[in-house]
Amino acid sequence: MAFTIPENLHPDLMPLAWLIGTWRGKGRGEYPNVPGFQFAQEVSFNHDGRAFLNYFSRSWIIDENDEIIRPAASEVGFWRVKENNVLEVLLAHNTGIAEGWVGVVKGAKIQLEMDQGYSSPSAKIVTAGSRLYGLVEGELFTSYDMAAQGQTLQAHLWSSLERQSEN
Repeated sequence: MAFTIPENLHPDLMPLAWLIGTWRGKGRGEYPNVPGFQFAQEVSFNHDGRAFLNYFSRSWIIDENDEIIRPAASEVGFWRVKENNVLEVLLAHNTGIAEGWVGVVKGAKIQLEMDQGYSSPSAKIVTAGSRLYGLVEGELFTSYDMAAQGQTLQAHLWSSLERQSEN
């Protein structure tokens, strides 16, 4: 599905215009001491005319027949583009974690590195992270590498999502 740039999109957000909309698809995950798993995911990027995107992601653990087993992670946040296509992202997770990310937008590719994190007293401690978002053959590809619970930075999640609608 092609996209159109909204008339009231803030000029600072033009480098992210290709993200705006709702995306759905599937992914896989793994991590030490966690068996590999599949998940369904829905991600939405929208705006209200100001210089940031609203972000919402939710996911469900699925079985080999793509049937939902249970709800999984969800996160909300804000994405802001600064000078020279530097991207600042704030995320809060349903698991009690909040993070600041910094990266760069290069066309339809975004690379982010975790800048700072906060974990509530009952949440796992994430010490580092790297995220990649890219438009690959019309689909939104995402990956998340994580260092947590004493582990080094390594692959954790990746997904491929199809555009469902524009917001």
